[in-house]
Amino acid sequence: MYRINSTSNRIVKLKEVSFSDLGFTERHHLQEWLANQPDALGEELLIIQKEFDGFDDTRERLDLLAIDKSGNLVIIENKLDDSGRDVVWQALKYASYCSTLSKSQIAEIFQKHLDKSGPGRDAKALICEFLDQEEFAEVVLNPGNDQRLIMVAAQFRKEVTSTVLWLLKHRVFVKCFRATPFKDGVDLFLTVEQVIPLPEAEELMIGISEKETEELSSERGQATRHQLRTDFWHATLEALTKANIELYSNVSPSRDHWLNAGSGMGGVHYSMIFNRDEARVDFALSTRSKEANKALFDYLYTRREHVEAAFGSELIWRRMDDKKVSLIECAAPFEGHNRETWQAMIDWLVAHVRKMEKTFEKEVPALRTVARTRFSKDVTAEESVST
Repeated sequence: MYRINSTSNRIVKLKEVSFSDLGFTERHHLQEWLANQPDALGEELLIIQKEFDGFDDTRERLDLLAIDKSGNLVIIENKLDDSGRDVVWQALKYASYCSTLSKSQIAEIFQKHLDKSGPGRDAKALICEFLDQEEFAEVVLNPGNDQRLIMVAAQFRKEVTSTVLWLLKHRVFVKCFRATPFKDGVDLFLTVEQVIPLPEAEELMIGISEKETEELSSERGQATRHQLRTDFWHATLEALTKANIELYSNVSPSRDHWLNAGSGMGGVHYSMIFNRDEARVDFALSTRSKEANKALFDYLYTRREHVEAAFGSELIWRRMDDKKVSLIECAAPFEGHNRETWQAMIDWLVAHVRKMEKTFEKEVPALRTVARTRFSKDVTAEESVST
């Protein structure tokens, strides 16, 4: 590392030092730095526990436990000036211990971590936010054997790097980061550099592995979550057609947990939702303008009694001030991933899609008038896009 001297137009080499020379420790320094700045490891990670010791019949502790953007658990092992000989063995042990953790156990581990640092935050809500999921029921955590390993040290021994490269060839994704402190007078600096695999080779390695995994999965004929949803939507759309409901006649089955249909007004649509534990129908106000969506919701809410009378039962009114969209919903509990419950679930959706459309198609002309009167510029653009 060099310091740039703009005045002299020269660079000055900084002194590389060791963590031990600076009096830094693994637990109180390196671990804390990474726990509070996990993107130093080159990606978005959600740290869910420090010094995790929740393993049966062992007193071992892993340094940091995290979730990546795909919902995989990430085991992070930190060493200081030297990786030692056993860091890979340690990390693999911890990965094997963590491989059995369920989604509810992971949420509980994270909640304990949050409660230590200050009560008031909800682990499930933070996991949903991190993974861009609306509901915790839709979140998939720690799937299969996709636990990942990250090791951090100032230097890695040859026996460690050799083992890591072998693991990578066998689709066990391990990353090694070299953490190096520097000193310039009283100023201290730190670099965190990915050394295995090299960043420019990582994408290729992941791509090859994903292709092999997909081919293997296809050969075994394993049904995925996406296939489950596609099958469900096929059956549901067929049922809607048989019931002479044309709302979704131009919509194709999807691997998503939702299917949308237009209302005739830009940015306003109907949704069917297929979740692990429920079925739902929504009337969604999601124009480009958050302000317009809230105004449309407020207008409908003033007519709540009339709307619910037309629908035939109470609805769930979600203004959601912190989000752009507002929703009016009706939901019922089902075991969505149990195919034996599908017929009852589909029957419920057919009946409630019909009720939702009949109720709100009468409201759309008034909503269009409200939007054009108060938000003419935004609505004009939205209607243009929708047509």
